[in-house]
Amino acid sequence: MTTVGFHVSHEQLHPAEGLRAAQLAQDAGFDAAMCSDHLAPWSERQGESGLAWPWLGAALATTRLSFGTVCAPGQRYHPVIVAQAVATLGAMFPGRFWVALGSGENLNEHVTGHAWPPKSERDARLAECVEVIRALLRGEEVHHIGRVVVHHARLWTLPETVPPLVCPALTPATARRHGAWSDGLITVNQPVERLQQIIEAYREAGGAGEIAVQVHLSWAPTLAEAEAVALDQWRTITGPPPVLEDTPTTAAFDTLARDVGIAETRRAVLVSADLGELTARLVDLQDAGADRLYLHHVGRRQDAFVEAFGEHVLPALR
Repeated sequence: MTTVGFHVSHEQLHPAEGLRAAQLAQDAGFDAAMCSDHLAPWSERQGESGLAWPWLGAALATTRLSFGTVCAPGQRYHPVIVAQAVATLGAMFPGRFWVALGSGENLNEHVTGHAWPPKSERDARLAECVEVIRALLRGEEVHHIGRVVVHHARLWTLPETVPPLVCPALTPATARRHGAWSDGLITVNQPVERLQQIIEAYREAGGAGEIAVQVHLSWAPTLAEAEAVALDQWRTITGPPPVLEDTPTTAAFDTLARDVGIAETRRAVLVSADLGELTARLVDLQDAGADRLYLHHVGRRQDAFVEAFGEHVLPALR
């Protein structure tokens, strides 16, 4: 049976509101949850940027849900610190935490003052970071000189079971590049044919574990309202991966998306007032190979979405 989870967008929700929404989602019948890990929002209109790691501790302690996040080690986060955070959450909440390790976005990473590397260099840096993190989680002392530098580091608190380290991929090339080290794959909603290409590339590269899809959607009682929410909150995240990865500031994203309309926004967001239509689109993702669906209502108000999907959509998906 497909796991249906709830996504908490720290770019859009105050941390306290995100915690309340996760608890509401649990009560409505969602199986799991995940959250973003951003230093800056994609748009001024989103307006938030809570830190994922302390929030995850609070969320895991106050719900029964499993949680995951997408993290980019190598620039803003040193891989030793990522390994320590993963180990601590894994030790405190066995079997309830996973982390996806990605190559990051300039939006969050430029603040260190270091140059933003090209994708090939970021992928190579990520592979080194994964090696460091896995060695530390095995209890080894690590000394590493390369694209990242680690000087005789060791973790003293280790989990009994290492949390899954998952590959986030928006393209078949990324899935193929990182499949060999990954315990699972997470991507976003896209046309079924494209999703199947990503899954196939991941499996061909030796990728193991479950396939998760983060689904951006906008639902409201009327189509006009659903479209207005999608445009207001998510039109800045409609470009191809290089644009999303390389654009450096929130203001730049807003400038790039100034003239984006609802047709373009629909490429990234499932928009509808019809719960049956949205359920059918989610079933298509299940049929394409998704073991987990993490639903992200792109509006800043979550209560009506959680209530409606808990009552009507979750039972249909099961």
